[in-house]
Amino acid sequence: MQLVDAHCHFDFQAFECRRDEFWQRARQAGVSRLVIPGVRQRDWSRVQELASECNDWWYCLGIHPWFVGEHGDKALDDLESALRNADDRCVGLGECGLDRLHGDLGAQMPWFEAQVELADSLGLPLVIHSVRTHDEVAAVLRRRSPDVPVLVHGFSGSYQQGKTLVDLGCFLGIGGVITYDRALKTRDAISRLPIEALVLETDAPDMPPAGVAKGENEPANLRQVLTALAVLKKQEEEVLARQLARNVACLYGWPDLESGQ
Repeated sequence: MQLVDAHCHFDFQAFECRRDEFWQRARQAGVSRLVIPGVRQRDWSRVQELASECNDWWYCLGIHPWFVGEHGDKALDDLESALRNADDRCVGLGECGLDRLHGDLGAQMPWFEAQVELADSLGLPLVIHSVRTHDEVAAVLRRRSPDVPVLVHGFSGSYQQGKTLVDLGCFLGIGGVITYDRALKTRDAISRLPIEALVLETDAPDMPPAGVAKGENEPANLRQVLTALAVLKKQEEEVLARQLARNVACLYGWPDLESGQ
């Protein structure tokens, strides 16, 4: 079984000084790779350096909607340069997007649209942060029509919102939300959406699964997400894991994972 944590903030302070320990636990849980998103310019070099420490760690670079206000006019040019000159550990642009609960959508939108266009022009997978903005994200993707794989990470919307995104060609990142019985809307949506459109993620140290304290999520908990997904999909974990491996290989361009073995 090869599980991939498609979105994990492994560069965050929560993992500092104990990163090897956390990764060992993840490996024991069946996690073979993880992808570290970059969220703002001042962090890009740290993300790149960290990914270079292990052959199983990969990264993306982007400007998160929470941090658009700390970037100047030159930041998008710098992002393009960083992505063009990135090493082969870089598998996408992200995370970027929209967040209705943090900041102003009007200020976030130009940054999001510019990064959608940049990912498309560079031929890079696009990783999107969307909090209560699935309709707006879908509208941008419909208008811009990027010809690259797209991940809407941390999906927690309705079935109709999920179907709209999947119909636009998006993958949906599935994390700890589905482990909570009270998350009826999201659990129903995931149970009905095609497994071919789903990838696993932890968003660690955030988005903890049931029984894990806030801020204490880690990559090893990906196995708990798989177990919850297997119940929703009424499939064996091993069978499900093979399809999920094919999905994340298609998302990030990993031919060696496409067999799902």
